[in-house]
Amino acid sequence: MANSPGSGVWGGTDGYEAYMGRWSRPMARAFIAWFAVPAAGRWLDVGCGTGALSAAVLDAADPSAVLGIDPSPEFVETATARVTDPRARFEVGDARALPVATDRYDAVVAGLVLNHVPDPTLAVAEMARAAHPGGAVGAYVWDYGGEMQLMRHFWDAVGATDADAATHDPRAHYHICRPDPLAALFRAAGLSDVEVGAIDLPMDFRDLDDYWLPHTLAGPAGPQRYVSALDDERKAALRERLRFTLPTAADGTIALIGRAWAARGWKRTG
Repeated sequence: MANSPGSGVWGGTDGYEAYMGRWSRPMARAFIAWFAVPAAGRWLDVGCGTGALSAAVLDAADPSAVLGIDPSPEFVETATARVTDPRARFEVGDARALPVATDRYDAVVAGLVLNHVPDPTLAVAEMARAAHPGGAVGAYVWDYGGEMQLMRHFWDAVGATDADAATHDPRAHYHICRPDPLAALFRAAGLSDVEVGAIDLPMDFRDLDDYWLPHTLAGPAGPQRYVSALDDERKAALRERLRFTLPTAADGTIALIGRAWAARGWKRTG
């Protein structure tokens, strides 16, 4: 799981969990409900990270087996420790050259990862290769350019406080995080009956600190890396800008939406 296209392998699982894990787990459950493929069978989780999507599959889809693949040994180790169901196992591997047999899996999925793969076209082609004929292939990515409000508010605040903001904000590079490009990826892999839909996840924060503090932890997410490079004065200025711009209720709570675009297609049988 790379930080941005072509940038390498992720580490820092504790920081990732504090910043994104609290949201990736409910989004994984929402995706499985949207994906709605028949129960049971073999599943492949591409870019499994710390195991959020694999855990959702185990809880809701009655699989016979789940294999998670991720390029980060640290993330694979964390997933193995956290997901202890005997039906699951996790291995190090590259989404662009999946270490699995062709026509093997009833469902192949990728959660919040395709925009981080240097060649997402090749990754989806590999996912289609791994699915058996008639099997389902699915993925979801955050709506970085739209209603992934956790990051939109952050990068908008960066833009107001840093003249070099455009060099740090990765969203412009995430071209596939929109319905039409995502659908095109699936069609280019030869999948049929491709469908793309929005999944909106409530992201509620107790107060500004609940929103801000995960950004200050050492972790692999772009906002975390940006904040870690700031001096105390610039951190304070960014936090103050967020205090001014975040939609904060009278009691201090902050209610945001995290939208993901989800895609589903089927491997042709002929």
